[in-house]
Amino acid sequence: MAQALAETVFDILYLCFALFVGLTMLIKGRNLLVKKAGLMAVLLGAGDSFHLIPRSYALWTTGLEANAAALGVGKFVTSITMTIFYLILYYIWRDHYQIKDRKNLTGTMWILSILRIALCLFPQNEWLVYRQPLLFGILRNIPFAIMGIIIIVIFAQEARKANDNIFRFMPIAVALSFGFYLPVVLFSGIAPIVGVLMIPKTLAYVWIVLMGWQLYKQSQHNHKL
Repeated sequence: MAQALAETVFDILYLCFALFVGLTMLIKGRNLLVKKAGLMAVLLGAGDSFHLIPRSYALWTTGLEANAAALGVGKFVTSITMTIFYLILYYIWRDHYQIKDRKNLTGTMWILSILRIALCLFPQNEWLVYRQPLLFGILRNIPFAIMGIIIIVIFAQEARKANDNIFRFMPIAVALSFGFYLPVVLFSGIAPIVGVLMIPKTLAYVWIVLMGWQLYKQSQHNHKL
């Protein structure tokens, strides 16, 4: 009961935060860059709700294993939306730092996104069972992890070059999100306690969204001047 209460309160606060901030930026944003940050946050909140709401329901009722199908569908949806999340973040990088070329890099990000989504569609993932195969858990996360590494490197390069205060910590936030997520993929099947790392992983995403919110606040301030 304590776990159900703690997780539910945390999830409600997180989803409300992501959706409120995202919708605010999407509706009130004064430029396309801010609106992209808003779309990214809305996608994060909406996608995660497919997993977190069934999880809370399961914790309060018949347990996680009895609700394996709903949890699996939620995990599948989240896998897709998180892929698109990082693709949008890549375009935010391009817009914010006014990157005009790098077609090979753009193509690589698209190929990795399509490959990741395609791997998620394979029936071998067995999304509807409680203990899913580790092999496909690893395979579908390889292109996702490469996307994350690319995002870390390109933000680190440009933020340092531009002395950018808004996104200077983006590489750390993304690195933390993957650092907390990958052990869950690898070890949660044999050591369920590892699943607790999803909480700091979620907080890393909150940090990323807050950087987008700084863009929004800056644009609002500049408009008033």
